[in-house]
Amino acid sequence: MKLAVTALVLLAVVAAADLWVRLAPFDPAAWNVDPRQGMTSGQGGLSLPVGDARPKVDQLRNGATTQFLSPLSAQAVLARLDSIALATPRTTRLAGSAEEGRITWVTRSALWGFPDYTTAQARPGQGITKVTLWARQRFGRGDLGVNAARLTGWIDQLLRAP
Repeated sequence: MKLAVTALVLLAVVAAADLWVRLAPFDPAAWNVDPRQGMTSGQGGLSLPVGDARPKVDQLRNGATTQFLSPLSAQAVLARLDSIALATPRTTRLAGSAEEGRITWVTRSALWGFPDYTTAQARPGQGITKVTLWARQRFGRGDLGVNAARLTGWIDQLLRAP
């Protein structure tokens, strides 16, 4: 009997934690921020991906970040990233648009529904666009490379797009 009660209490605690993760309120303005906030001081080398080369994705403690140059317009590169992101399972647009120059998406893990936020910003320059991406988790201390893998996949798709 004691074991059954303990098991039920444990199950209730796990269910409550799962509901909190899935239903916790969030402020889109708090997550749709300049992705350069995620950059570390050692980053900053920008290059235009050519051939099979792709931008370096830097792993952070709780996410990942990258920046690169694109020959596409700011709106075009963000529109392509938006299509790629929305085709990713369990991903929705949280805030922003290609026209605004910044978009943030939320991607939830399959089992628990943990939210990861990814922000892309594109700033036009002289005939070239500077693109910055920052993917980070909301809960926990380490993401086991999940955000870096997602950024790498999105960039690969972006570079393959016609």
